[in-house]
Amino acid sequence: MQVKLLLTKTIRPLIFVAVLFGVTFLLDSCMQFRMSKSEIDHYFENKNPKAVLKNYYVGKRKQTYLINGDSLKPLVIFVHGSPGSLSAFIDFLADTTLLKSVRMISVDRPGFGGANFGYAEPSLKKQSALLKPVLLAHKNNQPVVLVGHSLGGPLLAQMALDYPELIDGLIMVAPSIAPELEPKEWFRAPLVTPFLKWMLPRSIRASNDEIYKLKPQLEALLPHWKEIRTPVVVIQGGKDSLVHPDNAAFARRMLVNTTVEVVFVEGMDHFVPWSNPELIREAVLKMSNR
Repeated sequence: MQVKLLLTKTIRPLIFVAVLFGVTFLLDSCMQFRMSKSEIDHYFENKNPKAVLKNYYVGKRKQTYLINGDSLKPLVIFVHGSPGSLSAFIDFLADTTLLKSVRMISVDRPGFGGANFGYAEPSLKKQSALLKPVLLAHKNNQPVVLVGHSLGGPLLAQMALDYPELIDGLIMVAPSIAPELEPKEWFRAPLVTPFLKWMLPRSIRASNDEIYKLKPQLEALLPHWKEIRTPVVVIQGGKDSLVHPDNAAFARRMLVNTTVEVVFVEGMDHFVPWSNPELIREAVLKMSNR
């Protein structure tokens, strides 16, 4: 009887741990927000031209991006939100209307897609530096327009401050840029603690790590918005439940030394690249033709 009780006490925790790891593995598999190389190849199988998946290293950091189009045309670089990956903009890279006018790149931000998946780089300044090689490699004396969705928005601002000579236009889509409008999410602090952090799916872990540290960086950017002289378009929905719609007004208020066009759609939500891609397409064509 004592042996049986001892076995029960030993086996139950092991079963609990096994189930916990099983659930974690299952969630991780289902919540990656990325496409594999074979899935990307299959997507472009019957399309012409076909996008090419490339990578490079900055120190030990691997960075990945997808590129398509004529190198003699203006360059448009898409930057996804959190979580996400370069596949968030894959439909744009196959858009034949856009390909007639621009060359396009969609990047994996650090910690997402093929770029050290699960290991975020919360610093906007360091993310900016990690993406600089893409600008240098493909600018080719052509105008460069950056398109950033959600958390990609403040990264665009950081890159415009860091490399003004390399960037000719910004399109911010539902950008999370106003520190006072950042949601108060009590759960993010516990989720960066070691035990809970490693229980999360890798995409969610990377996302939480960078969102948790975003607000103080947005506060640090406040005195520098006036230094941005690159033309800006802001696309924002009035029914965005993830990024406060007043972020658009913040952009107009802070960008005092450049032109700012706000495209505000009252009934639109946060997921503009999928629900209203035509707004991004129109902004890209307009900005690249300036």
